[in-house]
Formats: sequence, structure tokens, C-alpha cells
Amino acid sequence: MRFDTENDPEVLRQAALLLERENQKLAKKIIELTAELLALKGGNPEQLKLRIAELEQQIAQKNRLLFGEKSERRGGDEQDVPPTPPKPPQKGHGPKAQPSLPIVEVVHELDEADKVCGSCGGALEAWEGQFEESEEIDFVPRRFELKKHKRQKYRCRCGGCVETAPAPMKLFEGARYSIDFAVEVATEKYCDHAPLERQVRKMRREGLLVESQTLWDQIERLARLLSPGYEALVRHVLSQPVIGADETRWPLLGKNEPSRWHAWSIVAPDAVAYRILEGRSSAEAKQVLGGYEGVVMCDGYAVYKSLAKGENAKTKLAHCWAHVRREFIEAEKSYPEATKAVLGLIRGLYAVEAECEAGAAGDEKRRALRENVSRPIIDRIQEFATTTAVVPGSSLDKAIQYMAGMWSGLTRFLVDPRVPLDNNHTERAERGVVVGRKNHYGSRSKRGTEVAALFYSYVESAKLCGLDPKAYLRRAVMAALRGERIALPHEVAAQG
Repeated sequence: MRFDTENDPEVLRQAALLLERENQKLAKKIIELTAELLALKGGNPEQLKLRIAELEQQIAQKNRLLFGEKSERRGGDEQDVPPTPPKPPQKGHGPKAQPSLPIVEVVHELDEADKVCGSCGGALEAWEGQFEESEEIDFVPRRFELKKHKRQKYRCRCGGCVETAPAPMKLFEGARYSIDFAVEVATEKYCDHAPLERQVRKMRREGLLVESQTLWDQIERLARLLSPGYEALVRHVLSQPVIGADETRWPLLGKNEPSRWHAWSIVAPDAVAYRILEGRSSAEAKQVLGGYEGVVMCDGYAVYKSLAKGENAKTKLAHCWAHVRREFIEAEKSYPEATKAVLGLIRGLYAVEAECEAGAAGDEKRRALRENVSRPIIDRIQEFATTTAVVPGSSLDKAIQYMAGMWSGLTRFLVDPRVPLDNNHTERAERGVVVGRKNHYGSRSKRGTEVAALFYSYVESAKLCGLDPKAYLRRAVMAALRGERIALPHEVAAQG
């Protein structure tokens, strides 16, 4: 069978089942041969037991990657969790409302030759106010224009005064491309993830001949104007009592050695700021978070722990229950009963959070529920971790050790209602950076990393506040050109 050309879903399903059964037979044979080999080599029973457990774990993980579900969502069979109410039945797919689109009425009339009655041959007259109506969403192609600005000159008959009409505002003196053009390029690159070369090809199809260097010049100039607002955005995030932090790879092109640059993100409820730095060591962590006085929600990466060390450290760490949950999901195939118990308890923690309103309005209720409901669940999770017998080095052992190593950070939410259960909101804020990295392949220069960090901070903060990124960027640029303070996205959103 040629899998690369077969399109029948049923044939592919049967082939997958056969492959899975064959895979299980081969796995069983590998374990038997390994046991026989260890016995011939004189290995002791404990070594044999550990080796077989390790093989079973590896085989289970590979089977899960090949044939298992990719989602982290669990079924509803975990214990201590209230059942999820069923979704209402879908009533069909109707037309989606389009409140933002302008409405253009197009009246269709009969040709003169068709305005004849089919019964008597008389002339048909328009029936006032009567139409057959329908809707259609149409596409109006984008159009570039070469505007010639003619500034009228004025003079007095006395010859002592000449005045010229003011010029339109420009990105810089002598700029050939408009402010709206530059904002459009920046939005397509950092919001819609279109590389500059791709934009060049698209513009060429639309009649504009331009080079990618010219487009870069526009967004680099915008970045200079917006720099003060970017620094203010970073300060705003670091002024919040609880923030999320994470880092993801960001390649710097043009080097022979592998790129170690990373995009560091710090996230508040109403803003996100990025810094792209050469590495992910404690030195870079201090550049991003050094001196921060508050709680940082993060994963178990060791550099974050370095920030909270020492008697004078003002940074406290909260750790992510979603990461702990993933560790137990990894062990689920090999240890279904043990993991079912702890996954049910973790799900119970999330069920408690779902009962509270998000933000400061739900803090008092959240504090009470966490003390009365979540704390007993935490005690049961701790009891599970200390009493469950595990094979050293197994996936279940690793999951328990991972959880135990971050226990103080995992339980901080019990005493502070502002601390979330997980760092998922920070990971969501990184989606734009990750998609952009996939499309742009990183940056070509150090300046490119600075410009990318600035625009991603503005764009993702605007989206977080429910603003249109392009409209917000234009507003910010116009304020900068007028010499005014740049209003940050959360401030614009608060103004309505």
C-alpha cells in the first residue's frame, strides 16, 4: 500500500490499526529479548525490573505520539470533579453578522427590452418600494496611489508677504511614503506575520514597485518614534503585583553558529512586553525582571529561581499547575490508575477557579473558596505524592519529583487570590511571536530584534485590550509626531 497516495479514510484507519497491533507485538518481543539479554549477562532482578519499566515507558510514549490524541483535554471520568453541563445543540450555521462593514445598496433594473408584460404585451412599470433583497459580501481590491500635493501659495499685492498652505504630516522630512503606508507595512509584518519580501510581491501585483529595504526603512522609522511608549509599556507591566513570564527561541540570522537568542515575555492582565536577548541565562533574566517587586508566575526553569534567591530578593515565584498536569499526562499511559487520581484532583482545582469572576472583582470569593475547597485538594495531592510507590526513574516518579521541586510556588495561590493557577495566559500571549518566528525565520540584525520586540509589544497589548492593532498604531504614531505622550493600549481602552 502507498500511504502517500491513498485517500480512502477507512483503508487508512484499518492500516493504522494493523500497524498499531504489529507495533505492540514488536514491543513485547523487544522487552522479552532485553530480559533474556540481561539474564545472560548476569544482571540482578532489580536492574531487570528498572530496564523493563523504562522500555515500557518509552514504548508507551511513542505509541501515544503515533496513535494518541494531541490535545491535553481529558475525559469526564476523573474523580472529585463536577460534571460539565452539556452544550446546547447547534441550530445550524446562519449568516454571521457584520456590524463593521459599510453597506452599499445596489439596485438591479430590467433592460428596456425586458420591460414588456408577458400576458398582454403592455409596458412594465417600476413597483415603487418593492424589491427582492439578498446580501453578498464583496471584495474591494486595495489600491496604491501616487499623491501629488500642491500647496497653494498666497501673496499680498503690496509684495511684503507670501504664505504657503501647510504640508500634510509626514513620517520624516522628505518622506515619499505616507504614515498610513508605514503603519500598514508594520501591521502586516507584526500582526499578520507577512515577511517584507512577501509584502513586496503582493504590492507588485497591486501595481506598486518597491524594495524590501524601503519597507524596512518605514517600520524602523516608526520604531524610533514609538520607542518612548514601548519603554513606558515595559514599566507598566513591571509595576503590576503579579505578572507572567516565559521565553521562546528567536533566531538571529546571518551567523554561522546556532542562534541562542530568545524572546522574553512579561505579561500583565492588560499588557504584554517583550525583550529579545542573546540567550536565556540568569543574566538575561535579570535584564528582564531584575529589581521586580512582586510575584512572577513561571515554569520550573532554573533561571527564575535565581531571581528569588537571597535575603534581599523581592521577587517571589508562583508555579504553573498546567505544567505539572502535563507531566502526569506524560505518565498516564504507563500508570493510568495513579495518574487518574491526581489528574482528577488537579481538575478539581480548576473547577473551583471557574466559580469565581475574573479579576479583582472575584478576589474575595476566590480567597474564601481556595481556603475552604482548594486547600483540602492540595493536601490530598501532597498525600498522593508522599505515599504513592513508584519505580525510580519512571515517568510517574519524574512527574512527582517535578511537582515536589516547585511545591512552594505551586501553593502560593492559596494565600494570594491574585495569583492564577497557571501561566497559560503568558503562553497565549506568545502565539504572535511564535507564528511570526515561523514566517520571518527570526531577525537579520540586532536592531531587527529590537524593532520586533517593540512592535509585538504594541500589537499584542492592543489585542489584549480589545483594540484594532492598526488603528492603535496609527493613533500612537500621530501622537508621537505631534510631540505628545503616547497613550498605552490599556489607557486607550479605558477611555472607550
